[in-house]
Amino acid sequence: QVQLVESGGGLVQAGGSLRLSCAASGSTFSINYMRWYRQSPGKQRELVAGMSKGGSTYYPDSMKGRFAISRDNTTKNTVYLQMNTLKPEDTAIYYCNFQVGLAEYWGQGTQVTVSS
Repeated sequence: QVQLVESGGGLVQAGGSLRLSCAASGSTFSINYMRWYRQSPGKQRELVAGMSKGGSTYYPDSMKGRFAISRDNTTKNTVYLQMNTLKPEDTAIYYCNFQVGLAEYWGQGTQVTVSS
């Protein structure tokens, strides 16, 4: 079992920045992929960024430029999402997702609200 705990969400003005964290604990020795998703009210959950266990990153075209995924390279159990030049449309609940072996785990979500 893997537990994911997110932090770093909050209220920020448009143009501001936030950094989200997601710390994994438990059976983390087989983390294959780490992802950040977000979901706005009335919308489907969408992928924001991903990182493989080798450190390769992936961003959907719509997320390139303002979001950056990274990890703690010492423990490799914590993943971050740096969000810059935030816009009101970035308001959402942000979730981290870890693929560990054949299993998939989700964090509880952290609310990000961007005011105009």
